[in-house]
Amino acid sequence: MLDEPTEGIQPSIIKDIGRVIRMLADRADMAIVLVEQYYDFARDLADDYVVMERGAVLACGKGQNMEIDGVRELVAI
Repeated sequence: MLDEPTEGIQPSIIKDIGRVIRMLADRADMAIVLVEQYYDFARDLADDYVVMERGAVLACGKGQNMEIDGVRELVAI
């Protein structure tokens, strides 16, 4: 489980973190749960997504459908 791994990290390191997470996910020998507020980072890595608010599920689906499903609007502050 990764809880906001991009928080307070410079952009060049965020890209490195993303590459490592993708490499681990591609090995397909572990589950990775990513809790992230940086939408583009999460979208680029998500196989599946769940949007929650106060413990309630607002939306879920395939990562490739995040744009179509309007996830950006659900998580916008």
